[in-house]
Amino acid sequence: MSIHQADAASQHARILARLKQGAATTIELIQEENILRPGARICELREKGHDIRTHLQDVIDPWGRKHSRVALYYFPTTNGNAVKVGAA
Repeated sequence: MSIHQADAASQHARILARLKQGAATTIELIQEENILRPGARICELREKGHDIRTHLQDVIDPWGRKHSRVALYYFPTTNGNAVKVGAA
């Protein structure tokens, strides 16, 4: 799975792999996984039956700018432990 592949299937695979490691924000998925429209890919994954949850939170980007209501995506549990929303 290459970060340079831009097809939807490759982006789905990268998102699923990333979320198995823990929660990720829209900004993180764009910057770290090369997903241009994470919300659209998350919607497609939900339509395929994946239980991906969303929590909206304020985020400071790497340049110190505050962004309001940024989506934090997560699976309801990770490694059998409940995900703590807002802790990303």
